[in-house]
Amino acid sequence: MDGRALRQPVPRLSFAAMGLAVHDVPDATPLWRVEQSDCLAFLGGLEDGSIDCIITDPAYSGMNQHMRFGHGRIVGRYGEPGNSRWFQEFHDDPATFSRFLEECHRVLRPDRHIYVMFDSFSLLSLGALMRERFNVKGVIVWDKVNIGMGHYFRRSHELVVFACKGRRRLNRRDLADVWRIKRIHRGAYPTQKPVELFARMLVGSVEPGMAVCDPFAGSGSSAIAALAAGCSFAGADISADAVALARSRCSTYTATGRDPLEPAPVEP
Repeated sequence: MDGRALRQPVPRLSFAAMGLAVHDVPDATPLWRVEQSDCLAFLGGLEDGSIDCIITDPAYSGMNQHMRFGHGRIVGRYGEPGNSRWFQEFHDDPATFSRFLEECHRVLRPDRHIYVMFDSFSLLSLGALMRERFNVKGVIVWDKVNIGMGHYFRRSHELVVFACKGRRRLNRRDLADVWRIKRIHRGAYPTQKPVELFARMLVGSVEPGMAVCDPFAGSGSSAIAALAAGCSFAGADISADAVALARSRCSTYTATGRDPLEPAPVEP
């Protein structure tokens, strides 16, 4: 199911309360689409230079395979087909990750931004590859407030590599590189990310009417952030359950202005 432009005011989440208000949003609901597809196949179907900003949280396999998770209550039987507590992972060997970055570079317009999330393991094993394709401008720390899983120091943060294809400044100069945003506990989808996390990426990098892409759309949090910013959205996920959830979420948001997975007041 693809979204369709509607002749109605754009519903907006209360980003003003976050200090993330988006101004001059067009009076029409932006287009959106979420496909069931492998990330490389999805990106391969996009035209060169058709995307204005990429925001994504790849489903890395490296840390989980390294840790050899067993039968934990959070991840269930890790690696077992049909495990509803986890998701199908992206095999993030350097060659595959390089192909992914090449495709991201191809579809991104010149002088545009990309945000790629990393855990600590994948940043060390794959992060340097970002420099081969993009101008890396910094690493953002997402402080998740509450501690999570961990065999040694319990993890309470994730990392976001911020980079540019060409040259483009941020829209604002008051944006810090540590974001304190409470993680979602027991969300509707494994590793569901807060909409605010993606909204913070977009507030410095897009203008209403731009096209945003997430090749690992998951539950659709990045899609909601894009729509709230007045941007169109193109995303994909290999999981049929994730795609159904993201499509339903986007449909509800564009029709009512409310996010069914993260209820929040709508701006008056």
